[in-house]
Amino acid sequence: MVLLRKRSIWISRMISLLLEKNKRSVVSKGPSTASNQGSSVAYLVLYVDDILLIGNDVKVLGDIKVWLSTQFAMKDMGEASYILGINIYRDRSRRMLGLTQSSYIEKVLKRFKMENSKRGFLPMRHGVKLSKKQSPNTDEELKRMSNIPYASAVGSIQYVVQCTKPDVAYALRVTSRYQACVGVTH
Repeated sequence: MVLLRKRSIWISRMISLLLEKNKRSVVSKGPSTASNQGSSVAYLVLYVDDILLIGNDVKVLGDIKVWLSTQFAMKDMGEASYILGINIYRDRSRRMLGLTQSSYIEKVLKRFKMENSKRGFLPMRHGVKLSKKQSPNTDEELKRMSNIPYASAVGSIQYVVQCTKPDVAYALRVTSRYQACVGVTH
């Protein structure tokens, strides 16, 4: 609870400082804040005591960094390449910016002993039918399934869906229905 309170204070302080500095346009959606100055846009993504600064104008980003360093003790870590399990990759020649969670997904697969599972492009096979009838019926099946961290796996996949893989959302929704009484088929 104390950590949540500190996080809330930190975000509130950051938003009030940004509003004080730039009265034109500051939009806040929880831990991310956007500032628009004409055709320049800057996003500040806050996580605990880290700030990810993203924008389309290098000079404006530099000005924001200088201003932030007058408000907080901070260290510029350079270009971001990884944050919260997400790899950030750039191809400036093609003006591309991309996000991937491949290393996070590999860690999840290892944690649930599925690193040798079959990989493919379809998140859910066509024609798969899941139902409550496939839930455990005997004490032996219940005991066996109680050792499988199904809800934890679903939560790990949910993070991937929210960040970089919305194409998996349907499969996750279908399989997460059975968390209360999961069977082998699920």
